[in-house]
Amino acid sequence: MNTPPTTVLVVDDDPLVRSALRLMLGGQPELEVIGEAADGQEAMRLSDLLHPDVVLMDIRMPRLDGLGATRELHTRPQPPRVIVLTTFDADEYVVEALAAGADGFLLKDTPPAQIIDAIRKVVDDEPMLSPSVTRTLIRRLRDVPDGAEDSAAARVVSAEARLSLLTDRERDVALAVGRGLSNADIAADLYLSVPTVKAHVSRLFDKLQVTNRVQIAICVHDAGLA
Repeated sequence: MNTPPTTVLVVDDDPLVRSALRLMLGGQPELEVIGEAADGQEAMRLSDLLHPDVVLMDIRMPRLDGLGATRELHTRPQPPRVIVLTTFDADEYVVEALAAGADGFLLKDTPPAQIIDAIRKVVDDEPMLSPSVTRTLIRRLRDVPDGAEDSAAARVVSAEARLSLLTDRERDVALAVGRGLSNADIAADLYLSVPTVKAHVSRLFDKLQVTNRVQIAICVHDAGLA
């Protein structure tokens, strides 16, 4: 029995970028571009209509930007995976996109093979970040600006409280996610099956009140356990 292709919605206000992405993804038999949108509002309409598996989302767009659209999509009962694909890697964009529920954050100069790989990974509940974005997150988690000590302390308390709700095995999985391990790597490390790891990760979403693995990792980092 053939596996149906992963469906993709391309969202960007530049028609040339949309055409390039459609051409690139169209050469992959396991992927299918089912629609294009030029702004966040159109992305919302097409997502509700077409139910894509993955949305490639630009940030700066008219009417509704990619951050707002990502946030709105994650209020849906069965939201698509969202990969932010942008030319901007400023700290505030990275953190806000991931907080809004993005499952990946890539720059537009990312090689095509890595963009395709990112789509495959987020469908399997594994985030995909550009190396520069990963460095931004690490820097943001390590550095506390002057005058922000109270806020940092509050994040620690909140993270520790949420992690205290986990079983020992769920905590082990959360720490492994915080180390950036894939489901397969976690399964091998903890002597579990991949479906069992996926079930644990799903429960972590509920217990930690997060929407993706990156947010689990941030919670682990905030608690000082990574």
